[in-house]
Amino acid sequence: MSESFQSLELQVLRWAEARKIIPNSNALTQAIKATEEMAELLKALSTNNKEEAIDAIGDVAVCLVICADFMGVSVLECLDQAYSEIKDRTGYLRPDGIFVKD
Repeated sequence: MSESFQSLELQVLRWAEARKIIPNSNALTQAIKATEEMAELLKALSTNNKEEAIDAIGDVAVCLVICADFMGVSVLECLDQAYSEIKDRTGYLRPDGIFVKD
């Protein structure tokens, strides 16, 4: 796996254009599709099916790449913004799964 994320992102967008997802879809539709793919991820994780989980993570990523493109941004820009917000956040995750901010 030597390709950069940006290269894969471009390939996904070209794929979406070739199948008329772009321009015939929209950000909301892609977000809904990402939610459907997340449900598949949850199912795969709950059954310990690693292969299906990997596929579902990829499908979610594809939907998010297309969704971001409809919004005029890239997934990397979104990730950068999110990281900028959390990078200095301190706290800890409790055993019950709740993150407690300092």
